[in-house]
Amino acid sequence: MIVKNPKFEVSAVRPNQYPSNGLSEIVLVGKSNVGKSSFVNTMINRKKLARTSSEPGKTRQINFYNIDDSFYFVDLPGYGYSKMSKKEQEQVGKFIEQYLFHRKEISLIIFLVDIRHSPSENDKLMYHYIISSGLPCLILANKADKIAKTKVDETVHCLQKQLNPLGDIPTLPFSSERKIYQDEVWNFIESFIELEP
Repeated sequence: MIVKNPKFEVSAVRPNQYPSNGLSEIVLVGKSNVGKSSFVNTMINRKKLARTSSEPGKTRQINFYNIDDSFYFVDLPGYGYSKMSKKEQEQVGKFIEQYLFHRKEISLIIFLVDIRHSPSENDKLMYHYIISSGLPCLILANKADKIAKTKVDETVHCLQKQLNPLGDIPTLPFSSERKIYQDEVWNFIESFIELEP
């Protein structure tokens, strides 16, 4: 897919702040610093549309990126960031739950995990949370450039078995650094969004 005019539209914490144009939403979920913002920038071939940070826990709101008025990438705050106060964690948890369980425009959840590590307890909790939402999901094994190319397929398979033993949720590798595997991810996303002819 060729993206021509992506733009950051809004940061929201309440439903009345969400976009109201009815476009499909592709939602990015994952722990802090797993690379959600880098994923957006890589997919749309821009360097700085989504604000990346080396400091985990930077995203505290739901960020909506309008992709050519065709659909949104929606970046949710990362979880598992220990320096966020308990009160902040509760607030963030509440508006994420409200969004995921009540937003009708969600077409697909992309669940990013780090290919180098076995899923953490937080990852497993989030996975079950996503499953209970009943929404379509893609597991994305990010940072695939950090391991040997020959081990990528085997590691992705292993991650899928740990998170999704039934094997009914597609699991793909991804690397923002090397910009590989983009086409496979775009093909998957395009099957969930209604693009204007």
